[in-house]
Amino acid sequence: MAATPAIAALEAAGIAHEVHKYTHDRRHSDYGAEAVAVMSERLGVQPGQIFKTLVVDLGDRRLGVAVLPVPQQLSLKAAAKAFGVPKVVMAQAAQVTRTTGYILGGVSPVGQKTPLPTVVDASAMQYESILASAGKRGLEIELAPADLIAVTGAIVETIAVA
Repeated sequence: MAATPAIAALEAAGIAHEVHKYTHDRRHSDYGAEAVAVMSERLGVQPGQIFKTLVVDLGDRRLGVAVLPVPQQLSLKAAAKAFGVPKVVMAQAAQVTRTTGYILGGVSPVGQKTPLPTVVDASAMQYESILASAGKRGLEIELAPADLIAVTGAIVETIAVA
């Protein structure tokens, strides 16, 4: 399997991780739900252990990354507070791809073309390992939350709501 920029970045940083691959069904547009369905069944992990990567517009032509459990929603207010800005909105798809080098459904918090400020939801810390996109639809990386935080330089805050 060809390494994605995310996998290459983890390997270069010497971070222990495991790659999990599944066949992405092109009829699915809810990529997170698909990952939860496949990975929770295959690995026996809880849905809250599988994280999505959302890119938000911080204003002034700046973007940020929010990493949170797939089953939960991003609190834009909490994300804005975490990033220290008055307001955030979801970034446009074209801007996400251009900045990160990843397509929607495959945006990884690791190995972005332009590294972005990152916040990881505090719920990650309750798990020994979490899963996040490895940079391609149908490809997940499993790693310790502390390692994800270290490699991305993320801050940890509660940004998710049920």
